[in-house]
Amino acid sequence: MSDWLLYRGSGEPHDGIANLPEPPPWRAFYADDPTPFDRDHDYGLTDRWPLRAAAYQADPPTVEMVNTALYLRRPLLVTGDPGVGKSSLAYAVAHELRLGPVLRWPITSRSTLRDGLYRYDAIGRLEEANTGLSATAVDVGRYFRLGPLGTALAPYALPRVLLVDEIDKSDIDLPNDLLDVFEEGTFEIPELSRVADTLTDAEVRPADDGVRVAVTAGQVRCRAFPFVVLTSNGERDFPPAFLRRCVRLHLPAPGPDRLRTIVHAHLGDAALHAENLISLFLDRRNTGELATDQLLQAVYLARHAAGGTATDLRFPRCLGVTDQLVRRG
Repeated sequence: MSDWLLYRGSGEPHDGIANLPEPPPWRAFYADDPTPFDRDHDYGLTDRWPLRAAAYQADPPTVEMVNTALYLRRPLLVTGDPGVGKSSLAYAVAHELRLGPVLRWPITSRSTLRDGLYRYDAIGRLEEANTGLSATAVDVGRYFRLGPLGTALAPYALPRVLLVDEIDKSDIDLPNDLLDVFEEGTFEIPELSRVADTLTDAEVRPADDGVRVAVTAGQVRCRAFPFVVLTSNGERDFPPAFLRRCVRLHLPAPGPDRLRTIVHAHLGDAALHAENLISLFLDRRNTGELATDQLLQAVYLARHAAGGTATDLRFPRCLGVTDQLVRRG
């Protein structure tokens, strides 16, 4: 049974994605020449996100649902309380399967589909046109930049990882707007379509400043459907049509054993001094809204700020925020 697992949740990078079979016929997209993508290039990022990803602890149900989404080429809708690791899951999959930097699209109530697809600098193009340069002499693509979603749908040979963070904060129309893009794996840039008769091809910057993406006749068409993680804190319901097109995963709040594993993965030997704080955390979590990262901060402070004695620190009674941990009176 475990032979089908591409993502194993081990945190060790490997080329398991090479074993991903052909997609189901209804999820096969456009087999054009792929856009070059150097997945080993750090794109100017620090080492912070690989370390965060390597320490992520995925349980068996999570591993199975990630692989289900990979095989079916469907978005993964991840729900759960704040701090259970919904966003970190996207980084863990990208790290282990060596799929390069995560494309992150943070959602607000003002986010629109176009924000995720592309941006167009119309004023800059108009100013250059006023200089008298002909359209064919201008690199039209430099007035465009793909958004995180648009970049994820570029024709890469390997799937990119897209994190659509806190989609439950979106306007009511955004989930429905995403349906057609996720179903068809393509979108149009109208400003380039209108000049396709004279300027067929344009090279557009991706969101991560990697290799430019060739756009023909204003159409961007994916080759490998991206691994899409949509996170939700449960602040709203989604349309049934949207839910049908997603693989759904709920991450429960971790229990004592899993908390010990998480602390050890992130902080190593500091976990030896975490028992009292884990007990305090579990007590306070049942009556408030504490997140796992606050426990990690508390354990870190217990080791470094209190000489390694976790009993010297406690969660404040009102705020429950580890930034304001105080010594026992």
